Amino acid sequence: QVQFLESGGGSVQTGGSLRLSCEFSGDTSSTTCMAWIRHGSTTYPLGVAAIDNDGVATYANALKGRVTISRDNAKHVLYLQIDSLKPEDTALYYCAAKQGGYCDPTRSFPMRGRGTQVTVSS
Repeated sequence: QVQFLESGGGSVQTGGSLRLSCEFSGDTSSTTCMAWIRHGSTTYPLGVAAIDNDGVATYANALKGRVTISRDNAKHVLYLQIDSLKPEDTALYYCAAKQGGYCDPTRSFPMRGRGTQVTVSS
């Protein structure tokens, strides 16, 4: 089992930036692939970005260029930098993990946190 604690969300205006953090603990050996997923109130969940243990990152095409995922394995923290925020980025962002297999944001991630809310106003 892995526990997640997301933070860094908030209310920002269009064009602003946020850095989300996710502290993970427990069976961290099973977090070989980690991701950020977002779920808006009127949209389906979207895998935003994923990163493997070696730091290789992949991104959803819709957000590529505006988001950067990173992880600090020593501190067990996953990050997501989001720039040039738009109202359509408003969503609950949660971190997720899986063990093994291909690592990209389109995959299924069975382990997920509770999320941190991002709200972007125009």
